[in-house]
Amino acid sequence: MLHFLDTNVLLYSISRNPDESLKRERAISLLDEDSGALSVQVLQEFYVQATRSSRADAIPHEFAAGLIEAWCRFRVQDITTPILTSALQIRKAYGFSYWDSAVVAAARTLGCDRLYTEDLNHGQMVKDLAIVNPFL
Repeated sequence: MLHFLDTNVLLYSISRNPDESLKRERAISLLDEDSGALSVQVLQEFYVQATRSSRADAIPHEFAAGLIEAWCRFRVQDITTPILTSALQIRKAYGFSYWDSAVVAAARTLGCDRLYTEDLNHGQMVKDLAIVNPFL
């Protein structure tokens, strides 16, 4: 089965903060698996956060673009009108932010059984999708 990787997993994979070294190792191990899935939204969020000038360990455009290109080996869900509609329904039913709801909608559309994120409640189910915090 596929597992969906949220933006924080991608960001921890490039962290140079010594306090985040265990999270970095875990993120890299998840990215080494072949059964990962992402969305265009997650890749966009990664780029914006990883390259922002106020980030202590910001990476240059070329490096961020290269990582995104490499991560496109995973199944990547486009942002579509059905994703938007599903995200709005998930937001209403579960009370998540719109952006988290869009991530859940993308994961469910791809048929993922797990969503790796630290932004939602570990162990929560959204229909057939398990929310898993891989950094606990």
